[in-house]
Amino acid sequence: MPQSSLPLPDAGDDAQLALPLVGVTIAAGEEPRRITLGDRIVPYLLRRGTRRTIGLSIDHRGLRVGAPRRTSLAEVETLIRKHGEWVVEKLDEWRTRRRPEPLRIVDGARLAFLGDEIEIGIAIGANRAIWSAGRLTLCMKPGVAPGPVLEKALRERAREHFAARLAPLAAVLGVAVPALALSSARTRWGSCSTRSGIRLNWRLIHFPEAIIDYVVVHELAHLRHMNHGPRFWSLVEVACPDYRTARVELQRLAAHIPHW
Repeated sequence: MPQSSLPLPDAGDDAQLALPLVGVTIAAGEEPRRITLGDRIVPYLLRRGTRRTIGLSIDHRGLRVGAPRRTSLAEVETLIRKHGEWVVEKLDEWRTRRRPEPLRIVDGARLAFLGDEIEIGIAIGANRAIWSAGRLTLCMKPGVAPGPVLEKALRERAREHFAARLAPLAAVLGVAVPALALSSARTRWGSCSTRSGIRLNWRLIHFPEAIIDYVVVHELAHLRHMNHGPRFWSLVEVACPDYRTARVELQRLAAHIPHW
């Protein structure tokens, strides 16, 4: 079943956007390998799957490579070497980039929300969240960690916001309103399937509405074009004329996404 997604930076596709998140781990199905690029030995993680092409992505975790199941290791490493200068340059950029400090979830903390900030309040209660103007109060029983309560509140608000934007943006693109699911993916802002609809990363709720709209439009456009060809981008431009700027801004904001 055709699927497409908005993943990490790919050496061959400028539509691939960065999503730097916490956790340098080897996921199931990833194979650790090494390759020599010039005078450097570069470790990378290789994952084979249902994708049709080889993709390279780099973030604070290093180089990761996705490839079709039948692709040989020689083909994979030929592509890595072809983009060797890009790989080394991006790895060096990530090494010198300062990641934001983890958010301390305490009374009075400020959190990015829909392009603005909200203040977090802490109160004793029954593990629920109360929204008010510019403030999110986390009510918790003694001894309960605030992180899951905060994430649950943000997920719920993200679903509401995403759902509200789907219908008007789908109408502009001339596509049916698809089913919506939330994602916690470490490498993708969104994904689209002609069978199951679209998935949007709940962490987008930290970003301005215009940036969220860009990601929604990107995934809706995949209902018509399961690729990143000229017709796809022409369709994106119908609902998001400034998509090039939004794409760059999304990448910039991704480096500062809150985590706790």
